[in-house]
Amino acid sequence: MVNSTKNEMDLTSGNLFKKIFIFSLPIILSGLLQLLYNATDLVVCGKFGSENSVGAISATNALINLIIQLFMGLSVGANVLMARCFGANLQEKGQRIVYTAMIMSAVLGVFLGVFGALCSGYFLVWMQTSDTIIGLSTLYLRIYFCGVPFSLIYNFGASLLRAVGDTRRPFYFLAISGVFNVLFNLLFVIVFKMDVAGVALGTVLSQAISAGCVIVCLVKNKGFFHFSFKEIRFYKREALEIARVGLPAGLQGAIFSLSNVLIQSSVNSLGDPTVNGNGASGSIEGFVYVTMNSIAQACIAFVSANLGAGKWQNIKKSVTYSCIYVCIFGVSVGVIATLLGKPLLSIYLDEVEAIEAGYSRLTVICLTYFLCGLMDVMAYAVRGIGYSVLPTIVSLCGACGLRVLWIFTIFKLDAMHSLQGLAISYPISWIITFAVHLTVFIVLYIKKKCSCLQIEKEKEIIRETAEENI
Repeated sequence: MVNSTKNEMDLTSGNLFKKIFIFSLPIILSGLLQLLYNATDLVVCGKFGSENSVGAISATNALINLIIQLFMGLSVGANVLMARCFGANLQEKGQRIVYTAMIMSAVLGVFLGVFGALCSGYFLVWMQTSDTIIGLSTLYLRIYFCGVPFSLIYNFGASLLRAVGDTRRPFYFLAISGVFNVLFNLLFVIVFKMDVAGVALGTVLSQAISAGCVIVCLVKNKGFFHFSFKEIRFYKREALEIARVGLPAGLQGAIFSLSNVLIQSSVNSLGDPTVNGNGASGSIEGFVYVTMNSIAQACIAFVSANLGAGKWQNIKKSVTYSCIYVCIFGVSVGVIATLLGKPLLSIYLDEVEAIEAGYSRLTVICLTYFLCGLMDVMAYAVRGIGYSVLPTIVSLCGACGLRVLWIFTIFKLDAMHSLQGLAISYPISWIITFAVHLTVFIVLYIKKKCSCLQIEKEKEIIRETAEENI
């Protein structure tokens, strides 16, 4: 196993329980910082912007996630393949993955940025966005999508670094860009009175900084792989492998976001105070979710690396330890967020009705969010052992299908026609989908292990036969 620099980590040996925590911590901090900066967007606009600026930004979140997640899933494909190469010490193939992944991130980023900027207004109309905020939401989205190429470049680069155990430097880059994001927000909103346009512009500029940092890092990297503009080349085979693993992952994210778009449309029908409360609550819930999703990201890296190294016992340990961490973080942070719910919501909002609406959602989501973490870990684990389509199918039928069914049935009842009534659909879908993912993982793990061991046995027989003939 190559461990070329101090920034890289051996993912296939040693105390995996400790290593998963060390690996995850910078990712958790990165996610929390990102959410903190996003929360700053809402707080600055809520306190110094126009009356409906918070609702205008919040109304775009589900749509942004829907469009971006499909392509962001490809970074998961790059991560899985790089981790597998790292575990198997296939350095030359890893180098081809780096060049191919970075080209894909730039090309897809430009396409997605143009598409999103041109179609933003049409999507917001389809989502039944309120007339009082649709103008601000459209302006925010059009500027925001100009920064999507930078966002994809950073995320692809960060996923490659994390695949070889380097989670610290992506965190440092995000911290630097985040500080600039806050400064830009304060400058553009408070000084220049640009409202949501100022927040969006600050996001674009900060994303450009993070993308620049990760590119410089890849160029100067001396470990398992490096990046050189002179040697850059697109490799069709590696691109197809990245797409085979990443597109189903992206489709799953897009499917989840699609159900959230439908939910956001239902929220929009409940009035502006509820829209504002929903947006603020979602921002707080994000702090709970990111701690657990970071563990899931660690899980897929460890599982993929140990698959490449052929260490089957370590795969089971990686999944088990990840589930333990998810429960610890999810329950702890979820309870804290619930207890401090109203004071936290008051940071975003001044209107009592909006705070009450947000709290009605927050109490349901935060206390049960660990179920979402367990669901994510098992989905990532299945992808880590080489099966990317099945988790997407399970998520489509389990999580998203149930939520859509809930919207068109239970939510229509008078007693459930509220923000809390919508929120209840989340934990129900999480626990059912987790149970199916767990079953799928156990079956496929046994199948994959038996298949690989049989291949190794056949190779050993061939080697022994060849030696006897000699």
